[in-house]
Amino acid sequence: MSEEMNYAEQTFNEGDIVKGIAAQVDEKAVSVSIPGAPFDGIVPISELSSLHIEKASDVISVGDELELMITKVEEENFVLSKRKVDALKAWDTLEQQFAAEEIFEAEVKDIVKGGLVVDLGVRGFVPASLVEDYFVDDFEGYKGQTLSFKIVELDKDKNRLILSHRAVVEAEKASQKKNVINQIKAGDVLDGKVQRLASFGAFIDLGGIDGLVHISQVSHEHVSDVSEVLAEGQDVKVKVLSVDPENERISLSIKETIPGPWSNIEERAAKGTILDGRVKRLTSFGAFVEVFPGVEGLVHISQIAHKHINTPHEALKEGQEVQVKVLDVNADEGRLALSIKELLENPEAEEVIDYELPEENTGFSFGDVIGDKLKNFK
Repeated sequence: MSEEMNYAEQTFNEGDIVKGIAAQVDEKAVSVSIPGAPFDGIVPISELSSLHIEKASDVISVGDELELMITKVEEENFVLSKRKVDALKAWDTLEQQFAAEEIFEAEVKDIVKGGLVVDLGVRGFVPASLVEDYFVDDFEGYKGQTLSFKIVELDKDKNRLILSHRAVVEAEKASQKKNVINQIKAGDVLDGKVQRLASFGAFIDLGGIDGLVHISQVSHEHVSDVSEVLAEGQDVKVKVLSVDPENERISLSIKETIPGPWSNIEERAAKGTILDGRVKRLTSFGAFVEVFPGVEGLVHISQIAHKHINTPHEALKEGQEVQVKVLDVNADEGRLALSIKELLENPEAEEVIDYELPEENTGFSFGDVIGDKLKNFK
């Protein structure tokens, strides 16, 4: 067996790169006709690709032109490799892409334990932790998909190539986040989607960046559990309260995008209006009465009853239904002055008694004065 073959002034050595035509495709090998060579060569299935192949016909057809490396010169036969030629070409390109931190697209060829396999002329591996920026339970749906990748580790000597799709996703999101936050201003009203819920509020996806709706900004009414009002994936409208580009923080409000309980209160509770209400709570100085959902007014202790009371508890109790009269309304400050007393009869109303001031004794009467004056007209 010779490591070198001379034929018609053409030399064929181990390591040479030659071109050939696929003459026959068997299950586990491909026979190749090499122009100018004294005999054909054979490409074992293991040398067709850097990836595992079940049948040679899966990747090669009769008549295909192939660029191959002579790995062994046998008696009347060449052992050839397509995989090594592909790798030589690939490493040069990959080293350039790695140095430039280039992002490129490639098809996921296989799913293996621990990640994905990509054919780039050499076998590229994508660890499970570098596929997405979130946990993926099942990778079966990725086979055949074309994804964008970035090389995160390359070692030609060890034939090691590690790729990341996650790095591309994170870079895109960071760029998108920066663009979005630079466009958002306090006062803007935006459409968003509830990304996730927390005990202190809800994070809203604004299309590239999340903002926080604090629990106090979810509703005009008191909210003790955010999940009772919002659900993940729910579409919402929010108002931007503040933007902190440096720390990438956006404060949002849902409450300020919906009519509040005090909207049009001057019309609904004009001065002099009589309303039905419920005593919500009692204090030392009066009673707070809810007249509309979310709208409470104060009945000062002096406006509860005609008779003197030391505490509101003497006349009222929480939950009691009452009628009230509006004394004053201030929508800007959210204040409503109410009276119960003005709708009640006063059983202790004082009787009005005519009182005549007694005349002083001056020694003459009023009639005497008038009489003396009339004498002058006679």
